[in-house]
Amino acid sequence: MATAKPEHKKNETMSFEAGLARLDEIIALLEKDGVPLDELMGLYEEGVGLLRTCNEQLESAEQRVQMLQISSDGTRAHLVPFAEEGEA
Repeated sequence: MATAKPEHKKNETMSFEAGLARLDEIIALLEKDGVPLDELMGLYEEGVGLLRTCNEQLESAEQRVQMLQISSDGTRAHLVPFAEEGEA
């Protein structure tokens, strides 16, 4: 039964969206009945790797998402983390 795609060797080069799509595929395959244990383990390992990669990509994006705020007198600018945008 060849239901699994080959494991992505370079998860870090996969886009975040592609990683999430592959995780959805893996979850669907893990939920199927009759999948051999060795295939299940391979899928699980691939999923864990993809999850780590996606988390790293999210953390990196969160660090980069900053907004430039100009002071009221227009002379100074400072970076504000995205989470503080609504509070400003």
